[in-house]
Amino acid sequence: MASNNVLKASEIFEGQVHLYKHLYAHAIDCMSIKWMIELGIPDIIHNHGQPISLPKLVSILQIPPSKVRGVKSLLRYLAHNGFLQILRVHHSTEENEAYALTPASHLLVKGTDFCLAPMVKGLTDPTLSDMWSHLKKWTYEDDLTLVDVSVGSTMWDFLGKNPAMNESFNEAMASDSQMMNLALKGCNWVFEGVESIVDVGGGTGTTAKAICDAFPNVKCTVFDRPQVVEKLSGTNNLTYVGGDMFESIPKADAVLLKWILHDWSDKDCKKILENCREAISGKGKRGKVIVIENVINEGRDEQGVTGLKLIMDVHMTCLINGKERREEEWKKLFVEAGFQSYKISPFTGHLSLIQIYP
Repeated sequence: MASNNVLKASEIFEGQVHLYKHLYAHAIDCMSIKWMIELGIPDIIHNHGQPISLPKLVSILQIPPSKVRGVKSLLRYLAHNGFLQILRVHHSTEENEAYALTPASHLLVKGTDFCLAPMVKGLTDPTLSDMWSHLKKWTYEDDLTLVDVSVGSTMWDFLGKNPAMNESFNEAMASDSQMMNLALKGCNWVFEGVESIVDVGGGTGTTAKAICDAFPNVKCTVFDRPQVVEKLSGTNNLTYVGGDMFESIPKADAVLLKWILHDWSDKDCKKILENCREAISGKGKRGKVIVIENVINEGRDEQGVTGLKLIMDVHMTCLINGKERREEEWKKLFVEAGFQSYKISPFTGHLSLIQIYP
C-alpha cells in the first residue's frame, strides 16, 4: 500500500469498487430476499420438483413482459449471493438457464420444518430498517439506544404497544427456535439428570416444545412477559408462566437462556444470571444454567461466521444496548454472577452451548 496520504491509482479504484459494492447492496441484499419470499419463489421452485426456467417462473407469477428483465437481474444477483443456483438445462435443441434452490433458500420454503421466512419478515420491517438512519443522532445521545432515538421508547415497550410488530417479533424468534429440533439431536448429555427446566424468555414455546418432544421425561416451563404467554395453553409436561426475569425465575433443575443475554448489558446480565443461580439452588451443585449464544472467536471461526457474529454485535449494541461476547467476556460475567465453572460446546452453525455451574 502507498503512504498514508498518497494512494496508487489501482488502490483508488479498488477502494471505489469496495465502497460502491456496500453502498449499492445496502438495501438490495435484504430486500431481494424479502421480494423472493413475497413472490413465493422458493415455494414455486420447491413445488415444481426440479429447476425452473425463467419463462416458466414468469408464467406462473404472471409477471408483465416489461418486468422480465428486472426479475432476471434480481434472480441473477440472488444466485451470486448464494440464494439460488443457476443451472444449464437442455430442452430439445435449446439450452436454457434454470433456477434451483440452495441450502439458504430451502430455509425460505413455507410449511417446512426449518422455515426462516418469518425472520426475514421481522428483520426487513420498514420500522426497524428506518432506525438505522438515526445512527448519527444515536452516537451523541448518552445512554439511549437506537430504538429510543427512533421511536422514543425501549424495544420492549415499543413491542408491547404495537401488537403487529410484537407478533412479527415472536414469529421471527419462533422460526429460529425451530432449528432447535435439529440441534437437539445428539444432545442427550446436556439433559442427563435434568428433570425440570425453565426456558427464560421462551416466547411462544417453540424451543420448549422441541425439548419436550426430544426428552418426554423433562418438565418444561416457558417463562416470559405476561403479554406473551397469557393466552397460551400448556400440556402435561409444558407450562407457561408470566413474570419478570429481573425479579425472580421459577425453580427448576436447569435454566435455559437462548438468545437472551445478548440483549442486555453486563450489569443486567449479572442480575439475570444471579436469579438463574437462585432458581437452580435446590439442585445444589448438580443444577446448571444452559446458555445458547454467540461466542466471538475471530481466530478460530470461518470468515463468514465471524462476519455474522460481528454484524449481530452491531445490531445488539446499537438497537438495545446488548452485545455479543468473546469467551473471556463470558467467563468474567459468569464469575461475577457467582458461578464456579463453565463448559462451551459447538451447537449450531454460529451458536455455542454454554453450561455454567454454581
